[in-house]
Amino acid sequence: MKIHPTCVPCLLKRVLFEANQCNATKTQQQHAIKQACRLISELYSSDICSADLATKVHKQVYSILETDDPYKELKQQSNEVAQSLVPRAEEYIQASEDPLQAAMLCSIIGNMMDFGIAGASETPQDLLGLFNTSLQEGLGYSDYPQVHSLIENAQNLVLFTDNCGEIVFDKLLCREIKRFHPECMLTVVVKGEPVLSDATLEDAEEIQLHEYVNAILTTGCFAVGVNVTSFPSNVLQSLQETDLILCKGMANYEAFSETDYHPIAYFMRTKCAPIATSMGVPVHANVIKLFE
Repeated sequence: MKIHPTCVPCLLKRVLFEANQCNATKTQQQHAIKQACRLISELYSSDICSADLATKVHKQVYSILETDDPYKELKQQSNEVAQSLVPRAEEYIQASEDPLQAAMLCSIIGNMMDFGIAGASETPQDLLGLFNTSLQEGLGYSDYPQVHSLIENAQNLVLFTDNCGEIVFDKLLCREIKRFHPECMLTVVVKGEPVLSDATLEDAEEIQLHEYVNAILTTGCFAVGVNVTSFPSNVLQSLQETDLILCKGMANYEAFSETDYHPIAYFMRTKCAPIATSMGVPVHANVIKLFE
């Protein structure tokens, strides 16, 4: 997705959020804001991918704040909150006439656990009050029938995860995919380095995601969403072999929508108008969107 003008204040808001998370000094905060503004001024163009610009800005800001993971505490809290909601999610999935679709909705609701941007959570604990309401809200846009058919006939699937906390519900989704189609090869790709509140290999191992997947790979680098030019060979091979890519979250959409990879099914909470408009779906909705 190409950058939208409203992405700029959103990006700067996140820079301030990260500085606050790190208890940055006034000097560090000023330096971080100045450098972020400098990079945006130098790189901003209607032709640049929003995720690419965000990657460059956050990499610089992390260096200034002298941290490799300003979201570390929030990520741990997110996993704890999500784990506490697993019994409710399990109840919903088991009571559903279509457990696979129910697991997808739970996984999408987990995508609300995002921080430092408008339309997302203020704290991990917010999801405690929103989970049941979001289940009742259901899907605001759904290509589920087509996605169901593609999964049913797939030999290989690749799932790109997004945030911590959310990954706990992704595990339930992986389980239901394997129950629905035990013979398929299910590969999960997490972030290669800590970036924003996204899940890494450490987080996947902590929740024992390997119980329901055939392989867990990493993107191999620091990137908001993904940087397809830096994919390790094992990820590239998995993408060549897959029958369907499953993508969680907005940043993965921002990055993958700039590529020729297909078919891709996106699972997310649309938290901003530019992404919702780009995808052709409602804003502030639980979405399953397929691009073939």
